[in-house]
Amino acid sequence: MIITDLANEVSRRVEAVGDGLSEALFEPVVRVGVTGLARAGKTVFITSLVANLLDRGRMSQVSAIGEGRIMAAYLQPQPDVTVPRFDYENHLAALVGPTPHWPDSTRAVSELRLSLKVQPAGLLAGLQRPRTVHLDIVDYPGEWLLDLGLLDKSYTQWSAEVIERLQNRPLGADYLAAVQNTDPALKLEEPVAQALAKSFTDYLTSARDAGYYDCTPGRFLLPGDLAGSPVLTFAPLPAQSGAMRRSLWREMERRFEAYKQRVIKPFFRDHFARIDRQVVLVDALGAIHKGPRAVEDMRGAMTDILATFRPGRNAFLNRLLIGKRVERILFAATKADHLHHRQHGRLTAIMDALTRDAHDRAEFAGAKTQSLALAALRTTVEETLDHNGRSLDCVRGTLLNGGKQAAFYPGELPDDPSKLLVPAKEGAEKWLDESYEIMNFAPSVLDLKPGFGPPHIRLDRAVQFLIGDRL
Repeated sequence: MIITDLANEVSRRVEAVGDGLSEALFEPVVRVGVTGLARAGKTVFITSLVANLLDRGRMSQVSAIGEGRIMAAYLQPQPDVTVPRFDYENHLAALVGPTPHWPDSTRAVSELRLSLKVQPAGLLAGLQRPRTVHLDIVDYPGEWLLDLGLLDKSYTQWSAEVIERLQNRPLGADYLAAVQNTDPALKLEEPVAQALAKSFTDYLTSARDAGYYDCTPGRFLLPGDLAGSPVLTFAPLPAQSGAMRRSLWREMERRFEAYKQRVIKPFFRDHFARIDRQVVLVDALGAIHKGPRAVEDMRGAMTDILATFRPGRNAFLNRLLIGKRVERILFAATKADHLHHRQHGRLTAIMDALTRDAHDRAEFAGAKTQSLALAALRTTVEETLDHNGRSLDCVRGTLLNGGKQAAFYPGELPDDPSKLLVPAKEGAEKWLDESYEIMNFAPSVLDLKPGFGPPHIRLDRAVQFLIGDRL
């Protein structure tokens, strides 16, 4: 095993050298990872991002676009032929077609290459020919990202942490009851293992739907072609000293270790470790609506996510000798179109506070981070209504269920983020001064002018932060 790991490491170093020389001498490649927690809008973000880089009329905040230096943009076949292609065309048709609807969510890794022909800037720009910059966009579920934290844990440690967590959550009662009625020291019986794994998966599904973010292993929620395999047929059990070989506990331990080796490590090696820039999308408004516990849980998840990165400056020699590091990380609060623009600054401040620990760790390591409130596809218009003598800044859109137009007031976010974060950290059950509502809007019917991509909020600022320096 040690020899195999060493050989794999040498192979990766050689590949890094080749990638570094190719990018330095020929056409630079920027790999942008896009991930997010459940229902954060990864598919819509990527679709709108590509559409707005192909038709750049709404992207004036990207310096190279505002200066007219991007001469062309076009989709190309991705270099990795073993990774599914991001289904851009069908996702775009879903969003901008005659009967717009939200596309299917991310369920596995996918990739898309967008190439930009860019005229260099600077004093000698007129003497230089345009160069091509390749943007490789890698889409992957946030649940898989959180799995990386399992690599440093033993089955015993992971089980103890999960069982302690479940004891404080009513949603975990059914699984804990199943564990109580099971003797882990007995010989493995596959139906027993399958029943425990199913019960644990049911808990993870319910916990995710309730707003919890510590729902690992992530492949239990998005199994793909691993569904029903032994590597996904394990669950946490109380520690057993001296458990016999072939016992239920030993087999669960073996499958947990196999999950780390056969599922998590290949994902890290083949996809995650090669990313230059990263977008983490967060439905912060959804967490605020669910209450203080969901906000605190999200804050912890943001810190855990940052711990999985290797942030730092991606200098040329650093890439050749050590391997790639994530240079820039954008934490984006999505669905900003669900708020009047007057509250967007407050949402950004809350996002800053939620990710403070993550920002500090990344900045210390030399990476740049930024928080932003955005909407990859704008679905609402703003209006101000009078209600009982009070002016309310609302948004109006088409309701997802029913298709009717409705005005919506979500509540007033506080100027000071600590008014949300302190009660969350102290374990409050609900907000004392305000209630925060959310509404599910459908995509609007669009009449796009030539040269203009779908309407958005601050998508161009996100692009400028992520790749503006490479353009």
